[in-house]
Amino acid sequence: MDYLIEKAAEKIKKSNFCVALTGAGISVESNIPSFRGKGSLWEKFDPMKYANIDYFMKHPDEVWQIFLKEMKEIIENAEPNKAHMVLADLEKKGLLSAVITQNIDGLHQIAGNHEVIEFHGNFAFFSCMQCGYGTDYKSIDLSKIPPKCPECEGIFRPDCVFFGETIPHERIIKSRSFVSQADLMLVIGTSANVQPAASIPGMAKDNGAYIIEINLEPTPLTGYISDLSINGSAVEILSKIQMTISD
Repeated sequence: MDYLIEKAAEKIKKSNFCVALTGAGISVESNIPSFRGKGSLWEKFDPMKYANIDYFMKHPDEVWQIFLKEMKEIIENAEPNKAHMVLADLEKKGLLSAVITQNIDGLHQIAGNHEVIEFHGNFAFFSCMQCGYGTDYKSIDLSKIPPKCPECEGIFRPDCVFFGETIPHERIIKSRSFVSQADLMLVIGTSANVQPAASIPGMAKDNGAYIIEINLEPTPLTGYISDLSINGSAVEILSKIQMTISD
């Protein structure tokens, strides 16, 4: 383990353009459950129903009451953990150029990262489906479900990508731009099973980037796309890498 940590730290220090790809595993220690796997949100809610845009458009009150209300409360009570803080520190030191994240919690920005591409949007902001009026989660009043826009009485929705919607094209273009420049990619806490984000490490490798994977368990990337795989929590491994870089 120590050798792997030292090698990862050395690669980060020597890289010219490092990009991080993060998934749910980086936020679990901020008390945000993953969407898939044991104890996940999709064990409680049927995603093809409550996270589907067509069902939401037809039954916004039901989706808000059963799914979105709980998601808002989870995000509202979450704070960045040490792993988020390490990535922000790497950016501050000029060792990390960008974060591409599958997460919708906005914790990278709260931690201090500035160049963040949110593939699936986020739950920190909401917009009115009728007039487009936008606000943050703190201003959403849940005393009445579904919450209504103060400007036109339209229904609020989170600024995230529902099933049945496409990822905004500009996010894909921007992420590809960063990936094409990367000589190092950190893949942190992602199962690498959800497309199109799962294809990003392969794209980076095809462009010559060195791939460091940090995850609790092996993924489809391990031993195939990843050049260096370290098993452990994002908080544990990134904290050790940060200490090694600072030594």
